[in-house]
Amino acid sequence: MLDGILLEKHGKPSASIITDVFDKTGRAMAEQWGQPHYKYLAMPHPIANLTEAQLDQRAREIVPEVVKLLMTGQE
Repeated sequence: MLDGILLEKHGKPSASIITDVFDKTGRAMAEQWGQPHYKYLAMPHPIANLTEAQLDQRAREIVPEVVKLLMTGQE
């Protein structure tokens, strides 16, 4: 999250991705860094116990949202 926030503050498009259980934490971090409306993506938790194939599938599923966020930006 912080990397994405800082990149955006420097004019570099980014797409931060968290797992859904960290939504409140992500929102709090964005607010703390002066970006209360910062857009980020969330995928289902957990991911640590997924196989490489399952992680690949999750990544493929979120790609359209990543592209959309990068193309539309934070505004």
